[in-house]
Amino acid sequence: MSEQLVGSVSHYFNKAGVIAIEMTGDLAVGDTIHVTGHLTDFTEMVGSMQIEHEQVTKVKPGDSVGIKVAGKAREGDDVYRVLPD
Repeated sequence: MSEQLVGSVSHYFNKAGVIAIEMTGDLAVGDTIHVTGHLTDFTEMVGSMQIEHEQVTKVKPGDSVGIKVAGKAREGDDVYRVLPD
């Protein structure tokens, strides 16, 4: 399973279960992400993304995006897009 670094977690909103990501790569709804860090390691599919409370289907480098996740993340965690084999 190969992966591509697409960003890093800038904030984790505990009550909402949302991670804010500063994007360095492309990502789309339906992609699978792998969030990893010192205490973090989970993989899940991107169900929805928002920029400034507006739903988006694709993001690009330079965007700051919010993604709802089931796992707990921490600031500075790396976000990878899992590439299809």
